[in-house]
Amino acid sequence: MKRPVIGVIGSAHLVENRFPAQRVGERNLMAVKEVAGALPLMFAGAPEITEIDALLDAVDGILLTGARANVHPTRFGAEEHVSYEPYDLRRDAMALELVQVCVERGVPLLGLCRGFQEMCVAYGSSLHPEIRDIPGRMNHRMPRLDNGEIHPDQDVVYGDRHDVHLVAGGAFAKIFGAETIRVNSLHGQGVLEPGKRVVIEGVADDSTVEAIRIADAPGFALGVQWHAEYNPQTNAVNRALFEAFGAAIKAYKGA
Repeated sequence: MKRPVIGVIGSAHLVENRFPAQRVGERNLMAVKEVAGALPLMFAGAPEITEIDALLDAVDGILLTGARANVHPTRFGAEEHVSYEPYDLRRDAMALELVQVCVERGVPLLGLCRGFQEMCVAYGSSLHPEIRDIPGRMNHRMPRLDNGEIHPDQDVVYGDRHDVHLVAGGAFAKIFGAETIRVNSLHGQGVLEPGKRVVIEGVADDSTVEAIRIADAPGFALGVQWHAEYNPQTNAVNRALFEAFGAAIKAYKGA
């Protein structure tokens, strides 16, 4: 059997402030290859470039990655405001439709950080632009030095920072073999009100939503707020997630 293929969504990027491009972080690609056991295939997060039916004819699953841009607030009924910026409107248009098509067809789908938020918004959830501003919430943004600069050590930036408490007997508890795990944290936006089909399966100590599944999905349809792609080669939690995704991809391809 040929190696299964996972489509990895790209994000808009301007090279040298002149050349429009699409980019995907290599850690996403390496996680797909080395842990999920599949061939990563980058595709443009732009509906005028990528046609969904043709894409899903070519791949066995979809990975929605994290990205700098946030989902535009009009996608979940909020007013446009500088606190929600920056945006990637073409990725919004691509990803939100793609989520629903994947779920309807049973195509395995994994969302990370922004990808997790895209899955939530696609099924009616609202987002808060700065989850840390809600009383009782922690700062989920990446670690910084005292002078405000991002910490130079990537292992510190992506280090495990808080626990996630999982629903007993749920999809994630089964994947991880535990009801509490520890994860990294690098996000400003967070889920405010979940949509009807968005099943919350994991929350941080401050009740921030960290893991979801889509109810009644015929296939693998899971999302996590943390960046599981950073170190699944060495991190047992992130490895288990990508291995479970890889197993779902192989089962889908075999069927």
